[in-house]
Amino acid sequence: MFPAMTTAVNKTPKLRVDVWSDIACPWCYVGKRRLEAALEKFPQRDAVEIVWRAFELDPSAPRVRDASGSYASRLAAKYGTGLARAEGMLENMTAVAATDGLDFHFEKVQSGNTFDAHRLIHLAGERGVQDAVKERLLHAYMTEGEAIGEPAVLQRLGTEAGLDAKEVESVLASDTYASEVRADEAQARALGISGVPFFVIDERYGVSGAQPAEALLEVLTKVWPEVAKKAGISLEPALAEGAACGPDGCV
Repeated sequence: MFPAMTTAVNKTPKLRVDVWSDIACPWCYVGKRRLEAALEKFPQRDAVEIVWRAFELDPSAPRVRDASGSYASRLAAKYGTGLARAEGMLENMTAVAATDGLDFHFEKVQSGNTFDAHRLIHLAGERGVQDAVKERLLHAYMTEGEAIGEPAVLQRLGTEAGLDAKEVESVLASDTYASEVRADEAQARALGISGVPFFVIDERYGVSGAQPAEALLEVLTKVWPEVAKKAGISLEPALAEGAACGPDGCV
């Protein structure tokens, strides 16, 4: 059974999409773009509420990793393969991202801990700018090479995305929203989520991986007639398996 999640009661039906993802996850950025492409073709787009949930691919990561090694070299070490093969994997990922309008620069990426970034996203959720902050952080990490584990960088990026500078500073200087991040991660474990992105649509349907926009649109279209007459909450099997990132890497 899917654990119940609190949903506001509205006269107008609402279709919620909960997305578990990490900033340090290239497939998560691709998945975001594909969800957006699906929503552009979904007639009830204005009834959809997207909630970004926290998932850390590497909770033990330092705020900023040693910059002496390249992203490709770290990837080669993770998979136990040669540097040339790792570079080929990144070239392929870059090409795939480009088809979805994304400009990845792995040569700039500064890997680091994403826990504070997820706390910032929770703040953004309460201030009505969650998607803008999520987008800003993903773009900063995958395209601009920003060190999203550093508080000063998060301060600037959060403010650029619409958050109040003083409030961001206060959150980053405390443990505010830490329990919310851990709750997201605990729920992911309860659901058996081991890779991201992972979409839960209408608290019932689980879709694993960066599915094509057409597949996501198909699920949204299937679920919409049921939204107004929900009866019970259960997680149906994932409709398909797409590309995702897990603790052992991206596939």
